[in-house]
Amino acid sequence: MPDFPNIILFAIPFFVIAMLLELYVTIKKNIETYTTKDAFASIAMGLGNVFLGFLSKAIVFAALYYVYQNFRFFEIPVAWWSFILIFFADDFSYYWFHRISHKSRLFWASHVVHHSSQRYNLSTALRQTWSGGFYTFVFWLWMPLLGFHPEMILLQMSISLLYQFWIHTETIQKMPKWFEAVMNTPSHHRVHHGSNPIYIDRNHAGILIIWDKMFGTFQPELKDEKVIYGLTENIKTYNPIIIAFHEWIALIKDFFTGRISLVNRFKYLIKPPGWKHDGTGKDSTMLREEWLNEHFKK
Repeated sequence: MPDFPNIILFAIPFFVIAMLLELYVTIKKNIETYTTKDAFASIAMGLGNVFLGFLSKAIVFAALYYVYQNFRFFEIPVAWWSFILIFFADDFSYYWFHRISHKSRLFWASHVVHHSSQRYNLSTALRQTWSGGFYTFVFWLWMPLLGFHPEMILLQMSISLLYQFWIHTETIQKMPKWFEAVMNTPSHHRVHHGSNPIYIDRNHAGILIIWDKMFGTFQPELKDEKVIYGLTENIKTYNPIIIAFHEWIALIKDFFTGRISLVNRFKYLIKPPGWKHDGTGKDSTMLREEWLNEHFKK
């Protein structure tokens, strides 16, 4: 069994230094991107994610290892070429996990945490879920089935998370064209964090932006459409407990409240955020179509 270090813990000093450097640059450039309460809320969410991660990662590893030990089709060795394979396999898994987390409210309930800040800076990258780690690993279960060792999978998931840290910034406008064409960048990810209808549910990439381009979810950052960060309905709180669980509470209320059919109750779990059983809600597809009709109507 390979024994890889927990690189996220080793990266924490780098996170702190990078945030301080970004803060200095934004002050020099007069970019109003940090507020004290928002930054500390994001950091609190990150610390909570790390602490709960000791438990959730044990569960994730146990699930991955069970599949690997009992059901794998092949046995992929720990070699240089297998790390190339797992890079693409993990990034593909992340894309679909991320995309479905925006299209299924059950997964959105945990992922919404990351989108809850109305600021966009490196501290926003730390605003991570406290609940998602316990069940979102299902999108990676096909990898031990194929023969990737669970330790390799967890390592590559951490590498992906580390890569995504630096793209949460407004201090970098554009990378070189060849880089923008293939990789996820600050510009691409700013779009993903936008609450503008044209930007909602776009650019789900982890490391490679190619998946969005392949599967029709890519949206470039527009010069005449400044990104408005946050949610379509912002929660307006810096309380970590509320940030972590506000959507779970709303989901439970929708599931149990009112005289609705059992089918509609379960639709609240699988339908996108904004869906209502009585047809009064608007999901991201509707909001995007309205925006496009308004801006490009004949």
